[in-house]
Parts: sequence; C-alpha cells; structure tokens
Amino acid sequence: MVKKWIFPLLIGVCLINTSMAQENPILLFPKGAPGETIKLIEKADTDGGKTGGESVLRITNVSEPTITIYHAPDEVASGAAMIVCPGGGYNILAYDLEGDEVCEWLNNLGITAVLLKYRVPRREGLEKHEAPLQDVQRAIGYVRANAENLNIDPKRIGVMGFSAGGHLAAMVSNFLKRTYPAIDATDKVSCRPDYCLLVYPAYLDGENFQLAPELKVSSATPPTMLIQAEDDKSYINSSIFYYYALKEAGVPAWMHLYSQGGHGYGLRDTGASVNEWPDRAEDWFREIGLIE
Repeated sequence: MVKKWIFPLLIGVCLINTSMAQENPILLFPKGAPGETIKLIEKADTDGGKTGGESVLRITNVSEPTITIYHAPDEVASGAAMIVCPGGGYNILAYDLEGDEVCEWLNNLGITAVLLKYRVPRREGLEKHEAPLQDVQRAIGYVRANAENLNIDPKRIGVMGFSAGGHLAAMVSNFLKRTYPAIDATDKVSCRPDYCLLVYPAYLDGENFQLAPELKVSSATPPTMLIQAEDDKSYINSSIFYYYALKEAGVPAWMHLYSQGGHGYGLRDTGASVNEWPDRAEDWFREIGLIE
C-alpha cells in the first residue's frame, strides 16, 4: 500500500508537504524536571533494525523533556491539536517512526502536532511511567495555556501514543490531577486530553483478565480509538481489556482489530492490512469533529 504522506510524488501528482516544525524544541521544565538531579547525555542511533525497509531513529538518556510543535498550515488548519508520544518500552523513543512522521501526517490533515520527547530510560525506584506521565501532563498544560498563541482550540487537544507511548497516553487520559507540584501558570489549566488515539498500545492489561492496576478508567476518560493487530501476540490483550473497560465505563470507544500487522509499524508500509489504519483514524477525526 502506497501512502500519500510517505511519497511526495504519486502518478504525476505532486503532493506538497506543508508541515512546519517549530525551529527550536521547547523545554518543558526550564528549572529542571521533577526529581532529576543528573543531566544525562542524550544518545541517538539507527542501529536497532528497520521498519518498512527504513531504519528507525532511537533516542535515549533523556533527562530534559521537550516538545516540538508542528504547526498545521493556515490553509488547512482545523484548530485541533495532538500530543504525540513515541514508543520504545520506556527505555528508548522511536523518534521518527512514531514521532516526526506522525506529526507530518497530522499536519496534512490540518491538525497541529506536538511531538513529546519524554524522559527515558526507566528511572530506578520509580514506576516505568512515573516521570513520563509528569512530562505529558506538563505538555498538555503548556499547549492548552498557550492555545491562543498557537491558534488552536483549548477544548480540542488530544493525545496519541504507540506501544509504551500508548500506555502513557492512556495514563494521562485517566489522571485528572497533576502528579507533580505546580510550577507556574501552565500548571493551572487542565492537563486532561479531550480525545485519545492508541496505536498498538502496550502494558494496559494486568493479571487474571483485568486492566493494569494503575489505570483507573471512568466516565471522565476521554473518547478513545484503538488500533490493534491480532498477531501482536504480546499486546493484543492490552487493547482488548482497555476497550472493555472503556465500554463498561460508558466512554465512547472505537476499535479496529486487524488479522495481521504485528507490532511497531507506525505509518510505514510493511505489506500488512493494518497499514490502512491512518484512513480509519481520519474517519474518526471527522466523526468527532476534529477535521471537516
């Protein structure tokens, strides 16, 4: 399957990439992230194998979380925004596969994208998601507090995540209060996302056919869409159990379950039926009023 957001030229029709990344990443915690006492030296490599015939940029040793804003071009901007959480087992970030490429796709739909570089690897003595949850809460707060300057609707700010980033997106969807002390005005606005898109999310299921204990799904959980492949053996229950919890809580939920696709495909063409998931996500965006 050929994707228009991957290939700029398709049968003689030029498709222009209109996304514009903000020039400089924004430091989420200017005076240092909560609990961080040592500044790590970030590492990046492309040695972790290929997806869709292309290498994957892997980043780790993040101690200063940032966001990079990809502004939707004026001619297509819908006023909606999406925080993007790459995956990587809470140890690395698949930064292009589940980050940059996703932001460009969202821009082409008219959605302002906000790429979150959250803290990895896992911190000793903390839950795997504890530091990243602070980062994504701060990111949502920043975007909502600056909505007017960013030309977005403060009531249409969502979150999406892949694999471990999906777990992170689900976590922030179920926490109404911040998990760190307020720092400034950014922390005085809501950090709850208005909608959530989970693509092959990990770690959402617990023992004995139960949801992971750290997830407290309720009627306050935002509308959610899940993308899952049946042959993603390690994580299929993650999506199924979460979908069931959403249904039981009366939360509007959509789930697309494909027979093949595995795990970690992002937007790239891997030759599986699951590669059409962005089309279904686009349908969902229209249904919930994010784009026309």
